[in-house]
Amino acid sequence: MTKKKLFIETVGCQMNVLDSELVVGSLRKQGYELVHEPHDADLVLFNTCSVRQHAEDKIYSALGRLRGHKAEKPGAVIGVLGCMAQKDQELIRKRAPFVDIICGPGQLARMPELVRDAQETKTLQVAVSLDRTESRHEVERSFESYDPMRDPSMRPNPFQAFVRIMIGCDKFCTYCIVPAVRGPEQSRHPEEIKAEVRQLAAEGCKEITLLGQTVNSYKQDLGDGRKSRLSDLLEKIHGVEGIERIKFVTNFPKDMTDDLLEAVRDLPKVSPYLHVPAQSGCDEMLKRMKRLYTVDFYRDMLARCREIVPNVAVSSDFIVGFPGETEESFQKTCDLVRTSGFKNSFIFKYSPRPGTKGYEMYEDDIPEETKKRRNNDLLAIQNDVSLHDHLAQVGKRFRVLVEGKSKFAEKHPSAGPVQLTGRTETDHIVVFEGNPRLAGRFIDVDIREATSFTLFGDAVTGEQVGVDETECCDVHASVIDASPRRIGLPLV
Repeated sequence: MTKKKLFIETVGCQMNVLDSELVVGSLRKQGYELVHEPHDADLVLFNTCSVRQHAEDKIYSALGRLRGHKAEKPGAVIGVLGCMAQKDQELIRKRAPFVDIICGPGQLARMPELVRDAQETKTLQVAVSLDRTESRHEVERSFESYDPMRDPSMRPNPFQAFVRIMIGCDKFCTYCIVPAVRGPEQSRHPEEIKAEVRQLAAEGCKEITLLGQTVNSYKQDLGDGRKSRLSDLLEKIHGVEGIERIKFVTNFPKDMTDDLLEAVRDLPKVSPYLHVPAQSGCDEMLKRMKRLYTVDFYRDMLARCREIVPNVAVSSDFIVGFPGETEESFQKTCDLVRTSGFKNSFIFKYSPRPGTKGYEMYEDDIPEETKKRRNNDLLAIQNDVSLHDHLAQVGKRFRVLVEGKSKFAEKHPSAGPVQLTGRTETDHIVVFEGNPRLAGRFIDVDIREATSFTLFGDAVTGEQVGVDETECCDVHASVIDASPRRIGLPLV
């Protein structure tokens, strides 16, 4: 029996990467196998992002290139999934009338059914959740929790995995489309999450990253007046045998509680790394963004993080060119970046998003050239800060989870020791020479050099570097080769 062929491209954050893994896992059970080119596929899926215009433009361009493929292979099914599908069903129909499936992030559990119906009826299948003009209860029910048992062959590698602990967002920042496309905040039950983590550990996973749009807002009502917070959840899954490192992203500044920081400090498996977006260093901009805190609050929160977790590494996000941002406002952001000691920051130019409050309330009044300049200026400042942070790591020894060959090694094969890459517990990227069969292992690396982006080191010599070939993990290469195509962005 000839297998059906599936191509999937993922644009966006870690939540989208996880969604794609789960969708592909469910479709593999229907007899699909992954291919690397859309023109080879019977089913072509695009898992989309609506946070920035560039991500949407990329999908429409890709769809345009498939118009001929659809004409040559009319039986092929093309689907648009995720946030763009939830937000712009009518626009997708207009710009790509040959699309067969439009499925929002809250309906992904229905993908096998939608594919079957599209093939049988030859009509457009649309599955989206209710918008937030309905009652909260009705909207929550329309966003189905979609976290079935995992398919280990569909992870980018077998030893790292994302675990969704909540969906949606209730913060309503004026620049952000997420509350509209992913619905209200809903936290999963801790026992359900622990069961999934146990399953991942049984499949050989060593590092998990807990995901939520505002992950430290996690809160589950257990009944009898008891509630589970993120700190409680970390303690619950910390004891799962086989899991050696736990991360969580993305944090909201106002929800950075002492009990969570104490859990990071006291639980050895929890990575002392916090991603806490600031978005601006100007109070007026933060107010216009509806971020619910001031710059002084953010600085105090950072100080508290470092007081409670002395070795913590912190990264951030910033938006430049938000409506009304003056040069004075921008310089305040520059000052926050200069003085906050961020390990790194993701910096973006503002793009107006239809469906957000900012789109309705503010004119996009900052010229594109000004946005570009501010973006580059802030990147340069952050690069200097990152270099200072990285140079402080030189001479230290870190426990590193080896992820595989570096990008350089992939492009320049070597017969001898090759350049590998991995991350420290504080999420610093480390490059060093070693045997590719080390992928998936924790090893010690001594840091000898640093740039703004990377630490360079030497693997500590010993039995851990000279891997026994009988312990070969060839599955690493095959899984990475089979992983869905993706373009990553940080979780907003």
